[in-house]
Amino acid sequence: MAADMKAWQLSGPGEVQDKLKLNTVARPAPASLGAHDILVRVVSAAINPADYKVPAMGIGARAILPFPKTPGMDLSGEVVLTGSDVTDVTAGDHIMARTSPLKRPGALSEYLIVPHDDYAKLSPGVDLDAAAAIGTAGLTAYQTIKPYVKPGDKVFINGGSGGVGTFGIQIAKLLGCHVTVSCSTAKVQHCRSLGADQVIDYKTTSVVDELRGGGEGKFSLIADNVGYDPVNLYSRAGHALLPGGVFVAVAAGKHMGHAALALANLVRPSFLGGGTNKMVLYLTSSNRDDWHALAAWLNEGKLTSVIERTFALEDALEAFALLQKGSTAGKIVIHVSGKQ
Repeated sequence: MAADMKAWQLSGPGEVQDKLKLNTVARPAPASLGAHDILVRVVSAAINPADYKVPAMGIGARAILPFPKTPGMDLSGEVVLTGSDVTDVTAGDHIMARTSPLKRPGALSEYLIVPHDDYAKLSPGVDLDAAAAIGTAGLTAYQTIKPYVKPGDKVFINGGSGGVGTFGIQIAKLLGCHVTVSCSTAKVQHCRSLGADQVIDYKTTSVVDELRGGGEGKFSLIADNVGYDPVNLYSRAGHALLPGGVFVAVAAGKHMGHAALALANLVRPSFLGGGTNKMVLYLTSSNRDDWHALAAWLNEGKLTSVIERTFALEDALEAFALLQKGSTAGKIVIHVSGKQ
């Protein structure tokens, strides 16, 4: 095994366009593999807004990220080597995985060590681009829906056409729910094609008014993937939740003001303008059972990834520029190495 590999690295806090460089670095050594770890040749990686937003936090980024830092959380690839206690995969198997965003290694590197709880085995023939695209967005959708619903429940997803929303529609339907989403005019049919039962076009209709028109106590869950539009959705549309319904804030918004509002809503009593239902501020976490549930649906062809565009490894900066525009209808995937 060659001693070196290619990896994109952030030299320090700042904008990715200024700090991200493609370097030749040392490949993970077999001796560094833990008993429950696997060494993976990364084939495809999907990038997320956090991959560029967190490094841009300046001093705050330096406090939580080790530099030089390889970005990218989500990946798929081929198992090269397994730890002594690994029994669920062997060399040559394909996996999808999510690596910690707070550790130095990341998905935009040719080889990566992945811990036991952070991967799931794929069936032969599963598209590795689709598998890489599930990652953080798929886990987020699953973890913000599955714990709060049962078959027959009604769910509203604010922001149905983004990375999390496209998985949320599919997952809610697979769990037996009726799904209402919001999206722009151009993406209405896209959301319907994924299984949405009702679509609110926020370009032509007030989301809050539309929810109010449905009467009191309609939804078991509202998952807010946007965080700032409509502003303060929690208190303004809380009446649309059933008495035991839950509002999950998946996104805090575009800036600190939106995040502060989300935190205020968490503690503000209803008589001061707060909501009456339970509010959950969500943070994605790797969970082996959740990974296996997503992999099972993918392996069975029940879950699909919406991919906006793919890029070669050398074109990662162009991929980030597209992601930063904030209007993609699916995931952005980077081909780190060949699929052979």
